[in-house]
Amino acid sequence: MPTISIFYGIVIRMFFDDHGPPHFHAQYGEYKATIDIESVALAEGRLPRRALELVLDWTELHQTELLHDWELCREHHVPRPIEPLQ
Repeated sequence: MPTISIFYGIVIRMFFDDHGPPHFHAQYGEYKATIDIESVALAEGRLPRRALELVLDWTELHQTELLHDWELCREHHVPRPIEPLQ
């Protein structure tokens, strides 16, 4: 599972050839969540409130890049790194 970005201790990853809808996986310590890219929403799992807010803000800023990385992963190509939230 390629790592796409890391910021504030949050690790963002995507699986190769994962099921739809387009999403990524976020991990913060022992917390794990799946984020829907198109709706910019928590799809599954749990993150602390502040970490979730940061992830959703980052998703809005990089939605186009995330969708492109999603397609790359679906085709078994390495996704491009995405700028971390600063």
